[in-house]
Amino acid sequence: MARRHPRGFDAATAASLCALAVLCTTMAQPPRIVRWPPPAVAGVAVLACAALLLRRSRPRLTVVTTTACTAVLGAMGPTFGYEFGSTLTGPVMAALASLAWRTDSRTTARYSAAAALALLAASALWQPGGARLRPEQVGLAAFILVAPAVADSLRSRRDYVAAVEARAEMAERTREEEAHRRVGAERMRIARELHDVVAHGITLAHAQAATADYLMASRPDKAQQVMHNLTATLNSALGELKATVGLLRERDEPYGPSSEPSPGLAKLPELIASFDQVGLNVTITRDGVAQPLSPGVDLTAYRITQEALTNVSKHALTTTAAVRLRFTDSLLTLTVTDDGPPVQVRDAAGYGLIGMRERAHAVGGQLHARPRDDAGFEVRAELPTLAYTPAGRSSAHDKDTS
Repeated sequence: MARRHPRGFDAATAASLCALAVLCTTMAQPPRIVRWPPPAVAGVAVLACAALLLRRSRPRLTVVTTTACTAVLGAMGPTFGYEFGSTLTGPVMAALASLAWRTDSRTTARYSAAAALALLAASALWQPGGARLRPEQVGLAAFILVAPAVADSLRSRRDYVAAVEARAEMAERTREEEAHRRVGAERMRIARELHDVVAHGITLAHAQAATADYLMASRPDKAQQVMHNLTATLNSALGELKATVGLLRERDEPYGPSSEPSPGLAKLPELIASFDQVGLNVTITRDGVAQPLSPGVDLTAYRITQEALTNVSKHALTTTAAVRLRFTDSLLTLTVTDDGPPVQVRDAAGYGLIGMRERAHAVGGQLHARPRDDAGFEVRAELPTLAYTPAGRSSAHDKDTS
């Protein structure tokens, strides 16, 4: 009822406490009704209880008003012949409880102590015959402190439960955001793999199909050999595509190893041979002592080489390209160049350069792609030979040799 009808609940509480206070003024000891409630006393009691209607919006003002009115009732007791008992302090206790529920412990303690001292002074100063302070008066003042103490304890528990729920909600939201981030990163990784596999395979297949069509009329035997190479190219592309798409179907171990081994620099001869079939002559130069590469760096180096040579085959209008691998103790510098006509930007509208940069950054390296001064284009990737660990992730990575 207090939540559904707060104003009605406050009015009923004020009316009940007012009835008890007025009834107390009509009784004598031993408890019995001996008089009608004096109008002045009844008016002060009504004012004290009416102030409770403001306890939600003005809790401090409510405490001050109820305390002052209750102190006046205590001072009027000897004149009208009634005892200053706990029934008269009901409005003060309700106001203090409401203050404790809506404010902090420090505010509650200050107002509760002030109210108890005020009522204790009112009950002690206006006694008939100038009697001294009695134990029951001290007990009455202490009794007033029970209500704010209970309300403060309930408020502390409410705040604690709310804080626990907020932390749980934040933790759940953080887990969901981390899950979405991981899913997005995995999608980007698979998208890069699909782009590299499909772009490489389709480029080679297109070049071989065009060559076969050109040779079909004049040299059918040569055209048949090109078609045979085209079949091998498509089978290889489909195999890589199947292995990559298989990552999407893994459920129990989404980040586990796929059924096909990841390509690396050890497969560069096969990659170079595939470009030889479409008329692109690629030379490889190695400088320095080959260093062990982590699986991620090994795959990145292979994919950057694959994409760079695919771009040469598609855009460079040349038949030669060069791949240079330069090893140092901590760095692999991979350079792919061609001697095609001068260009401004290679693969600007596609995702090739974007994917190569993302791959290089993912393993802690850098990639630079620019036209050469004389002719052609250059792609240079600087990759760490040691495993790269982004912040917040485990640094345990297996190492492999190229």
